[in-house]
Amino acid sequence: MTTLSQGWAISIAPHNTMVITQEAADLLDVSRPTLVRLLTDGEIPYTMRGRHRRVMLRDVLDCRDRAPRERRRTLDQMAVDAEDDDLYNATATPKRTR
Repeated sequence: MTTLSQGWAISIAPHNTMVITQEAADLLDVSRPTLVRLLTDGEIPYTMRGRHRRVMLRDVLDCRDRAPRERRRTLDQMAVDAEDDDLYNATATPKRTR
């Protein structure tokens, strides 16, 4: 409701809707070439309609929701690794240059 009250446009679509690559890129806030890389790397499933890629809306939304969780998990693991390797105490005090 906040979106509507702020005057933003909204769209309602079934999750089994097929979208073109530019629409999917816009939903993920990435460039179309970056989306194509995600598709060819197998991060998001797609189908070909002639020479054009089509993506299921639900797969795009799953990717959008999965990315922050994976980022958080990776950052948490990096912090654990840094703590295990005592990297927080390994930082030397910089020497004065003047």
